[in-house]
This record gives sequence, C-alpha cells and structure tokens, in this order.
Amino acid sequence: MTEIVRVGPAPVSDLAIEARVRVRDGVHLAADVYLPDGDTSPGDTILIRLPYDKSGQYTFIPLIAEYFMARGYRVVAQDVRGKFRSEGQALLFVNEARDGYDTIEWVTQQAWSNGRVAMWGDSYYGYTQWAAVSTQHPALKAIAPRVTGTQLGEPVNRDASDVVRAVEWGITYLYPLTYFHSQDAYFWELDHARRPFSAQVEEVLDVLGSRSPSYDLWFPRAVHLPRFPDGSPFDARPIPVLQTIGLWDNCAPLSWADVAAIESRPAWAMNHFLRIEPMDHESYYLADTPAQRVEDRPEDQLRAELPRMLDPALEFFEVFVRGNGAASDVPRVSWALAGTEGMRTSPSWPPPGVRAWPVLEGGSGEWTHDPADLVPSSAHNAFAFLLEKPDESPIGDRPDVLVFTTEAIDHPIDLVGPVSARARIQSDGPVMDFFVRVLDMAPDGTALRIARGQVELADATTPTDVAVDLGQVSYRLDAGHRIRVHVSSSDYPEFIPQPGTGDDPWSAIGTRPNHQRVEALSVTVSVLS
Repeated sequence: MTEIVRVGPAPVSDLAIEARVRVRDGVHLAADVYLPDGDTSPGDTILIRLPYDKSGQYTFIPLIAEYFMARGYRVVAQDVRGKFRSEGQALLFVNEARDGYDTIEWVTQQAWSNGRVAMWGDSYYGYTQWAAVSTQHPALKAIAPRVTGTQLGEPVNRDASDVVRAVEWGITYLYPLTYFHSQDAYFWELDHARRPFSAQVEEVLDVLGSRSPSYDLWFPRAVHLPRFPDGSPFDARPIPVLQTIGLWDNCAPLSWADVAAIESRPAWAMNHFLRIEPMDHESYYLADTPAQRVEDRPEDQLRAELPRMLDPALEFFEVFVRGNGAASDVPRVSWALAGTEGMRTSPSWPPPGVRAWPVLEGGSGEWTHDPADLVPSSAHNAFAFLLEKPDESPIGDRPDVLVFTTEAIDHPIDLVGPVSARARIQSDGPVMDFFVRVLDMAPDGTALRIARGQVELADATTPTDVAVDLGQVSYRLDAGHRIRVHVSSSDYPEFIPQPGTGDDPWSAIGTRPNHQRVEALSVTVSVLS
C-alpha cells in the first residue's frame, strides 16, 4: 500500500486578519484580510479565491498579499468551499460562481472597501475569477487570470459520435483525490506498474475512510455538473481581463480555447488583453538560471521573482481599477520571443507578418505500442516542465518513437504563432492515441520541446485523417539548429495510456500490444517574417 501524506492548513500570517464570509446557503468561507499598515479606510481590494490553502507555502499567498499591500491594495485571500478552513463540501468547480459573487458582495460591505474589486491568480484561482465574472457582480472591475481556462480539469467528455477526441491527462482522476478529497490535502503515488489504476484508488479511499465526491462524479461514468449556473462568463457583461498564457504551460490549450471564445465576441474582444510568457504552469521560466530551478523555492527567491509575476497585473489594475490612464495605453498583446530578451507588443495574436513553414511533408512509419513498455514523459512533473527543462532527444532512440529531422538552418528563424499537424493513422487495436512533438535540436544533439499536441482516435481500425493542434509557439530557432519531430502512442504518466484492448484506460486490467501506422504526416510551423 502506498504512503499517504496528509497536509492541513498552515498557520495564518501575522499580517492577516481572519474573517468568516457567510454565503447564501449559510456556509461560512474562511478568509484572510490584509490591510496595508492596518489602514481601515476605504480602498481598492484584490480578491484571491483558491483551494491550495491561503496560508500555505505552495502558493505563498502571504508574500503576494504583502506585495499588493505595498501598492496600497487591500487583499482578501479565501479558501474555497470545503477546503482547509472553509466549511461545506469539497466539490470541484461547481460552487465557485455564486460563492465568488457572495464574497465580492461581502467585500463591498466592509468599512475598508471602496466598492472596487479586482481578482488575481493562477490555475484554479484563475478559474475562480472567470466563475465570478459569470455572475456579473457590478463591483468586479477587472481580473488577471494566469495559466488557466474556463474548462479546467474535468474528464474528457466522450461522446459516442466523436471519432477524434482529446487524450486524457494522467492527473484527471488524481486531482479530486489529492487536493479535493476533503478539507485537507492527501498526497500519494500511483503505482504505474499495477493495473487497474481504479483499484488503487479504492484502496486509498478505504484507508481514508471516506470518499471524494468529485471523483465519484467523474468515475466510472462522468457527470458534468454545470460550472456556471448563471451562464457562460463569455455571455456575461464584459470586464477588462489581462490573460497570461505560458508557452510551456501544460494547461495552455485551455487558455487558447478561451482566447478563441473571447475573440469571437466583439464586446469581450474589446476588453481582452493578452500576455504570452516563456514559462510553465508553476512559473519557472526558460531563461531561469540553474540556481532558480529548485522545487522548493526559498523565501528570498520568491520575493525576488514576485515582480515578474505581479507587476503586469498591478499595471493593468492601475488603469482599469484605479482609472489612472486610458485603455489605449495598455498593449493589446504583450509577448516574449523565447530565446531573446524583453517583451514585444502587437495589436493581435499572432502578430502581423506571420507565414506558414511546412517543416515536414509526407512522413510515414510504423511502430508497436506496448502498454507494458510505455514512452516515458520527459518531465517528472508536467506542471513544472521548465524546472527540469528536459532533453527529449533520448526518447527518439526508442523503437516505438518515429523521428523526423530537418536540415540545419543557416540563420536564426523566429517561430511565432500556431503549429499544426495532419496525418492518416491506423492501428490493429480498437483505440489509438497519437502524439506529435516538435523539438529544437541543438548542434550538440540535445532537443528541447517547443510545441506538442495529441489526439485519441476512437475507431482506429479504419485509416482516418486527423488534424492535431500543437498549440502556439514564440521561439527563436538559432542558426545551426534543426527542427525535430517525435511521433508516438504514449506519454506516460502525463497522459493515461491506452491498454490496447479498447477498455477504459483507468479501469482496464488486461493489456495488449498494438501495431500502429502513420501516413502522409505533415507538420506546419508559423514563422514571423
């Protein structure tokens, strides 16, 4: 039996005043209120609603609150319903809209509030911002969500009519068992060699003596409860939003889906400001030094990195919350070209002058997908990809990975914009996962992943044409470097692997190797002229 580590709430910061926010159904949500220098006069408030312990080391909210207070903001950090010090049932996503509305209403009734509220945060506490937007509280003046999406985290909705669909994340069924089992968090390791995975979950739940409501809603049959009972946030009254996307964030596809939804709505598009940075989900950056690439960042390092994390939002709030400046002063798109210094601006994304570069045309090959010998994920923690910044070239040495490599380029090329692949694929197994990775191969033979995409083919015995979205890239490919493409059928444990039998991957007991085939593979990268 695997070891289970329980993590409860950390001590409340000496800078915080504890409060209880009563929401409409009588549940009390725990909040820490930070007032600059104890000033109780009315001022602007930044609200942060998260499930990761508002006092804990992982998200270092007290340091963030201190930084915001130095700019004169009141800060409210709140454990979401059912988490750590808050009452209620820990249930993913579905209570955040109305709990967010009620919390904003509570803020506006406090003597230290002037009635203007902004929201900030990453990942789930980026999602809570969109949830609050959906309820249209008039006091919410601007939000700054980072590395998140409105459709964060639920299992893939497998409609019987879908021939091509998304590949399931490996964390999908673990997240409601770790962070969202109950008030505290529970951490344990899945035994990758032991099937079925679902049986290991039951063993852990038996030890804990209680079930996870979110897990039971998602497995064995996914029930998708409405996240936004008052309607989609993109159908709500638009407010200014600074959306930050990490080029190496594993959740970036969800962010880009939100960009597309926003840009299709003219009123929202007018209020949308995009920031694209060379970072991953945990805010490690491509250019970080080896000393910065540590899993447990010490306080002095965190403090030193706060400006790059928080200053863009503070500058945004200065205009849209405090009214100091005009919307035209804020760049519509701010973006970094990885491999170069500084930020660039443009009126749209991708910026003007982008053209298509077909780096591969007509690729083909065959391989065996063996569930007992899976292609390994290159990073131990997919959310902190740039913590490791792994060399993926050794993965190409495997017989179950196809490799295609261009000639070396003779001058730097700026890869900017969408990356895509098309292919005809087939398997002798019922279901086939198809992974495509685009890498920068340096002259020394090392390879850094710069784009990726994957699809699941539900009826793989029939040759089928598939299109694969590999996301967006903003990266300088230096002279002497090559583009390398990896094709495979697994990426484990980041994605749940197909057992080869057509059974559900999470509950499958038996496995069978499958023979896979790809034809007419093309990969197209965008280039900035």
